Formats: sequence, structure tokens, C-alpha cells
Amino acid sequence: MALRPIDNALPTTTPERPKKQPKIAVATQKQQDRAGVVNGENQVPLPSSGDATVDYVSSDNLKPLLDPEVQIQSLIEDLNSKNWTKVCESLNNARRFAVFHSPLLFPILGNIVLVVAKTMKNPRSALCKTAIMAAADIFNAFGDKLLDPETSDAFDGLLLQLLLKASQDKRFVCEEADRALGSMVSSMTPLPLLQKLRVYVSHKNLRVRAKAAVSLSNCVSKMVSRHYNHMVDINSFFYVVVFVPMHCSKGLEEMEQFGLAELIEVAADLLNDRLPEARDAARSIATDVYEALTKDAEQKMELWQSFCQSKLPPIHALSMLKIVKP
Repeated sequence: MALRPIDNALPTTTPERPKKQPKIAVATQKQQDRAGVVNGENQVPLPSSGDATVDYVSSDNLKPLLDPEVQIQSLIEDLNSKNWTKVCESLNNARRFAVFHSPLLFPILGNIVLVVAKTMKNPRSALCKTAIMAAADIFNAFGDKLLDPETSDAFDGLLLQLLLKASQDKRFVCEEADRALGSMVSSMTPLPLLQKLRVYVSHKNLRVRAKAAVSLSNCVSKMVSRHYNHMVDINSFFYVVVFVPMHCSKGLEEMEQFGLAELIEVAADLLNDRLPEARDAARSIATDVYEALTKDAEQKMELWQSFCQSKLPPIHALSMLKIVKP
């Protein structure tokens, strides 16, 4: 067998494969591109100098305005500003007017209420909450004056917005709206406010319905008990014996003006509501009507049973009778 020439033999060693040089320039460029994306449209923008932090000032910490006669001239314009921080500041000024300079605010009260209700619709929560706080101060300052013909329509819009905000999922907005509704009930005469709230206990939004039911229930309770606070300061036996029965009679008169039958029908409807808040309000209304109706009666349950059966369908009357225990 012939031997293979040595020149044609395979090489005993394999030459090293050339190493790749690191692409430093390319990598650097990619890092720059990536940084550009982060710092560009996908980056969370830093707060600008115009986005100031909003401080929620309680009514007790508000201060009088230094020059209210001049500042009232531009209040409406400032409340309609496109700059939301300026609107917040103007809302706080409106609160200061309500607390310390209400005679200056009263001539433009209807316009102020309209703007406050409009601002509550703003999606910015800070602005919405400040508007709700302004509504509470306006309630405390003007009370029944908001029900005058000049401001009644504006008040209707404000009431609806408060009920909607009290029904929100944002807790701090919801709680502020609840407090404002409480201020509304405590500052106004129950009867005309009942007539305003009556519409909303049949609202298609079940949360709005429940919030309206709570306010309506508080109005009914106020009819029965709004003079009891005098008993805290005056310890006279005569005052307790004479004034409480007189007031209970007054509460029944106000309920009769609204309509006892309508009140008990509202309670019966709310008793079957899906939300427990509305059902609790229904029980409170029924209890207050029972106490006012049977105050001087010897046979209280017989009178209550007769009343419920005469005003309600049998199944609803039975539900009302179960609420009140002799």
C-alpha cells in the first residue's frame, strides 16, 4: 500500500479563530436610543412648577379677606379660569366670602352656586373636593335663602352633583360630599328640603337613591327632634315637660304638610331597596312617623296598624308593622 505524501497530511494544529471585536460604538448608540425613549414620550413627566399642591383648609381655619369689596368684583371671572390652581384659590375665596363677608356674596349667590356645581364635574379630584367644601360653607352661611326663587334652580343642580359625588368610589370625595349633605340638612328647614329630595329617592342610580334616602331620613328626624338640643343648656323641668310635647306636635304638622301617606309610601319602597343604606333610612323614616303619629294615642299599635293598612298594600303594611315593636 502506497504511503501518503507528507506534504498532503492534515495539519496537526488548527489555527485560532479570530475573535470578534466588541461593538462599543453600536452598544453605546443603543443605550442612547433606549435612554431617549425613556426620557421621551414614554417617560412620566415631572410635575411642572404650575402644578402646586392643594391644601384643604377647614372652615375653622379660613381667614377674612383683606379687601373683599375689590375681590368680589373678579370672583366669578376667577372661578371660570382655565388655570385649575387659580380656580381652587378662587373657591377658597368664595368660602371666605360665605363665612366672613356673606352680604357681599349674596347678590351673586345664584351664579356662585352654578359655578360650584359645574366645578364638581371636573375630573380633577382636588378641584372637585374643594368645590364640595365650598358648597358646605355656602349651606351654613345662607341656609333657606338657597331655596328662594332666584337660586332654587341653581340649588337643584348643586344637590344633584352632591348626591352623585357622594355615590363615587373615590373615598375622600365621597366622604366630603356626605359631610356637605349633612351641612345642607342641618342648615335648612326640613319641609321644603324634603320636597327637593323626594325626586331623588326614585333615581335610577341605586347609590344616588340611597344617599338621597339618608338625607330625607335626616330631614324627617329633624322634624321630630330639632328642638331637643335646647335641653342640653337648660335644665328646667318646665322646659322639658312643656316644650318637647309642643315640638312633637309641630313635627307632626310638618309631616302632614308634606303628606304622611307619601312619607310612609317612600319608606315602604326603600325598605325593598338593594342597598342596606337605603333600607336603614326606610326604617328610620317609619319609626319617626310612628312616634309623631302615636304620640298622644293610648292604643299606639292599633293606630299604627290602622294607618299602615289604610295607606299601603297588605304586604307593605305588614313590613311596616314589623319595624316598630310595641
